[in-house]
Amino acid sequence: MTRSDDRLWNAEMALARLVTRHPLLIVIVAVVLSVFGYAGTAQLHVNSDFAELLPSRYPSVQALYALRDTIGGESAAAVVVEGATFDDRLAFAERLIPYALALTGADRDEPYFTRSAFRRDVSFLQDNALYFATLDELDTLDAFLQRSLEREVLEANPFYFDLDEDDEDGTVARDDSLASALVEDYRGLIGSEYPMSPDSSAIAVRLYPSGSQTDIQFIRETYADLRALTDSLNQAEFGGALEVTVAGRLLRQLVQIETITDDVADTFLAGAALLLFVVVGYFYYKAVRARTVSSLKPKVLLQELARTPATAMLIALPLIAAEVWTFGIAHIAYGSLNIMTAALGLVLFGLGIDFGIHVYARYAEERGAGASISNAISKTIHTTGRAVAVVAITTAAAFYVLMLADFRGFSEFGFIAGNGILLGLIAMLVVLPALLVLFERWRFIDLRPVRTRTTKRQKKRRRVDDRYPALAIIALAIAATVASILLLPRVAFEYDFGQLSPDYPEYDSLNAKVRRVYSDHETRNAAYILTGSIDETYVVADAIRRHMSSDTLTPTIRDVETLGDRFPMTAAAATAKLERIANIRARLDDIPGGTLDSESLDLLRRAAGTRRVIDIDQVPEFIRRPFTTKSGTIANLVIIYPAESLSDGRRSMAFADDVGTVRLDDGRVYHAGSTPIVASDMLRLMQKEAPIMVALTLLLVVAFKVVILRKPRWILLALTPLVASFLWMFALMPALGMKLTFYNLVVLPTVLGIGDDSGIHIVHRYREEGPGQIRRVLRSTGEHVTVSALTTMVGFAGLLTSMHPGMRTIGELAVLGIGMTLVAALVALPATIVLLERRHRPPEAPTVRRHFVRPDPARA
Repeated sequence: MTRSDDRLWNAEMALARLVTRHPLLIVIVAVVLSVFGYAGTAQLHVNSDFAELLPSRYPSVQALYALRDTIGGESAAAVVVEGATFDDRLAFAERLIPYALALTGADRDEPYFTRSAFRRDVSFLQDNALYFATLDELDTLDAFLQRSLEREVLEANPFYFDLDEDDEDGTVARDDSLASALVEDYRGLIGSEYPMSPDSSAIAVRLYPSGSQTDIQFIRETYADLRALTDSLNQAEFGGALEVTVAGRLLRQLVQIETITDDVADTFLAGAALLLFVVVGYFYYKAVRARTVSSLKPKVLLQELARTPATAMLIALPLIAAEVWTFGIAHIAYGSLNIMTAALGLVLFGLGIDFGIHVYARYAEERGAGASISNAISKTIHTTGRAVAVVAITTAAAFYVLMLADFRGFSEFGFIAGNGILLGLIAMLVVLPALLVLFERWRFIDLRPVRTRTTKRQKKRRRVDDRYPALAIIALAIAATVASILLLPRVAFEYDFGQLSPDYPEYDSLNAKVRRVYSDHETRNAAYILTGSIDETYVVADAIRRHMSSDTLTPTIRDVETLGDRFPMTAAAATAKLERIANIRARLDDIPGGTLDSESLDLLRRAAGTRRVIDIDQVPEFIRRPFTTKSGTIANLVIIYPAESLSDGRRSMAFADDVGTVRLDDGRVYHAGSTPIVASDMLRLMQKEAPIMVALTLLLVVAFKVVILRKPRWILLALTPLVASFLWMFALMPALGMKLTFYNLVVLPTVLGIGDDSGIHIVHRYREEGPGQIRRVLRSTGEHVTVSALTTMVGFAGLLTSMHPGMRTIGELAVLGIGMTLVAALVALPATIVLLERRHRPPEAPTVRRHFVRPDPARA
């Protein structure tokens, strides 16, 4: 025995003495620490902001934060008014706005809302429509007027023949097209005076918040007070005759977080209850088996059934302690959970139970064999405790490897999960044994055997198990592994964010009314570039437009907009526009009759009536709104609209490639701020780091096995279920319709860390029992490994009930991976061991130290 083995032995025996001599003190310390941990855990909340998952040094994140700081969020509250008459709906909206803008919470110094969007000054727009027309729109009008004048000249020629019926040169068609374009441009600019549904049965007001749109408490209070205001106003002044709905994109933030939080809580409670039921049932079986050696005794069955509540407490208390310790530390480190770490509570509960199963089961075996409490604790800590510690440290280290990732979904997951594993280990090696000592002394549980167990059959050993179908199993396993390698290219990645986003029926039903009035789906995914000056906005916009014109194969940009496109921002631009309007006004006087109907001609002449420069303060609010900062000033902003929906990650990445970074010829660089661009960076980072994390985790697992097992054959044996199950998991994914997603990528290194559990427990017990005892190992440790893996699977399976599709993909892949690990550990690994025995080259099993410190029997 080496000096390090002696030190480890001494540490194990010291822990055993501490547990048996001071169990109550240990429990008291655990309770005190749990109280402090719960104080932090209770303050945790879920942050669903994708930008929080990337390092702050990323240009896309910095651009998005700068945009939020300058412009604010894009989400607003909306109040939709229906019922009664149009005049009543209009009166309600106009009465609501000043009250809403003055609405202030009890603990707030500023109002909830900074501004509103309701009435458009249509009359002002009609008088100055051409002043707010873009250059392209003016070019369309010029082209139409030019075509009309050319046609008049031709018709004045006595030799001109009207060929409209044939229209071989497409003149009439072009004229009609230009006229249609003019009408569409005009209608798009003027719009309706009030935001209302097409049938005018609903009218809406938008209110823009002053607070952070990631502050859930602010949003909750805002909507509660806004609903109270609308209800009281409706009752007091309109007799409750109106149907008022409070909704808007801002509400989605609240519904999303509350739904996810409730979903996580429900999933945890249901999963934890199921886990406890399974494990308590298993422990009930172990307790009965320990006390009835040869036959079942009804008295023992009833006694142990009465003790199941105590058994539930025995399991739950260490687990709860480890959970609150873990998430208390998480609150100190991060202050919140992200969309991936939100599900860790149930996962860690399942992993923590694994350790408890192995510790309790071995303790029950020793007590059932007649050992005293002290000796049973000592042997359990020395044997199973050592194996559990190795597995826990390896698994925790595998999780900690994730902390090296830039992607915070990985790094925070690794930190919290690694802490949870180690704290779960402490709870199960210190708190659980202390509770076992106390519960047995207080007779809450009783694991003493009814009579002494015979050991004759145990001593009968077979050198080699000739009945085990080892060769056939190995052949099937090799075939499955080769097939898995060939099927790896079929594993697909889910790029469609829509497939991974949950449905929110409560929000959708409310917002359906908002969509009757507003349709902002074309602008929701727009990207924004902040520049330092007006001139820079023109230069950046021109650079993007040049890229648009050159990118004809895979266009991703629909339009580019600056405030200067509609409103001349400099004196020179204003003068030039007034001159162009004057030229159009003169040409309108010369337009031939019949080209336009009198009403359309009057509209155009009214639109061209601007004769002096318009001040920025006179610009209609709806034109200024996208370019207005939170303080009310005008920002130097370029808005880029995507050509199609960015719900598919590949389109997001293509859009980000085109507009995410804009480099000018003089070397200046600008970065666009947009949630889809951040999401594209997140996808790229995850796809880059996931293979690295898997490789590092595998290297770490191998390194731990080298240190612990030392012999190459033992190392290879312990790695068998790990490598095989990983490949089998990938092979089954396409057949089961499963894909990799940006949610379940975190499962890959996790399965490696957790999958190490099964193999090392089997190998460790086999080394203890010796050659020829694989069936005994499977009956004992194999049983523990099965229940342990099943509880871990149940922990992840709780995510299958989640309403969040992304969460479900985590559960699906984890259950599949851990299930394959269990099959490999219970089938392929034993077959490999038996095959080696038959070849008469079994690994040398080291001598296991069999004597233990035996305290005073009175303490047992």
